[in-house]
Amino acid sequence: MKRKSNSLLYYALACAMGATLAGNAFAGDASAPQGEPIKAVLTAPPMVPPPITRSTPAKVIVDLEVVEKEMKISEGVTYNFWTFGGSVPGSFIRVRQGDTVEFHLKNHHSSHMPHNIDLHAVTGTGGGAEATFTLPGHETQFTFKALNPGLYVYHCAMPPVGMHIANGMYGLILVEPPEGLPKVDKEFYVMQGDFYTEGKYGEPGLQPFSLEKAIDEHPTYVVFNGAEGSLTGDNALTAKAGESIRMFVGNGGPNLVSSFHVIGEIFDKVYTEGGSKYQENVQTTLVPAGGATIVEFKADVPGNFVLVDHSIFRTFHKGSLGILKVDGEPKHDIYTGQQSSKEYPQGEPAGK
Repeated sequence: MKRKSNSLLYYALACAMGATLAGNAFAGDASAPQGEPIKAVLTAPPMVPPPITRSTPAKVIVDLEVVEKEMKISEGVTYNFWTFGGSVPGSFIRVRQGDTVEFHLKNHHSSHMPHNIDLHAVTGTGGGAEATFTLPGHETQFTFKALNPGLYVYHCAMPPVGMHIANGMYGLILVEPPEGLPKVDKEFYVMQGDFYTEGKYGEPGLQPFSLEKAIDEHPTYVVFNGAEGSLTGDNALTAKAGESIRMFVGNGGPNLVSSFHVIGEIFDKVYTEGGSKYQENVQTTLVPAGGATIVEFKADVPGNFVLVDHSIFRTFHKGSLGILKVDGEPKHDIYTGQQSSKEYPQGEPAGK
């Protein structure tokens, strides 16, 4: 009994010391942060922070601000998005396995709601949600160790959780393995989400959130990066023929599973569900709500390659369409384009 009491005392002391050292190394950790603290580079989609080149773990400080703002969701249609960092999806966060991450969540003074954050990369209660209950005009802080490599979703977890996510409160955090990821020429950040408005698809003006549609899982819009057309026209992703491409693909949901596909390309590698193992030569990959994947391929030939959710009516009637514009010289040994068009002799239909 005495031994048990001593164990509880030691545990309490360890917890107290851990709280005191929240901004520093975790007690007893053999892989303590090296060097001066680093402020994380955060990027809005479709951009990605640069790869991590250091060979040791560090203390990384993440400053992320919640902003509620009206933005375009489709041509002539706006929506009151709730955002991490002012964009949907939220800012991309990139750290290294073994890093100690000091996380600061700020909720802008103009916000109407309290918010928090659940990072799927966090090992701890609520993924950080309980530690980051943040009122408008306030800032909260907690610290976690990035234990597992992979690509992870983060999202708001304030009740009603579904409503906060449906309003755009999600993003991705990449925990690179110590050796880093294989070098590629281009990296992009693409995240799908389903949105529920009172008005019908394309109905103009500011559209309020529809709880009824969300519960019934009948989205008005299914889009990449927060808006129809966010990856088309002047906003299209760009590359050159011959370049290797990596896409960090997430699905904020809150409800639908994505069938991610790039028309005219085959994924050389797909890191299923954002984990460490990959499948090769994949045409379409499933991305669950609240999940992610990493796809890699080489842009062998020029052209406009269409990003879709292959639940195809969503693409052409709800907005989940993007463009990867690849420039370069044709390679007719790989793809010729149309070579002829002519009538053929009339006869009985096949199978008659």
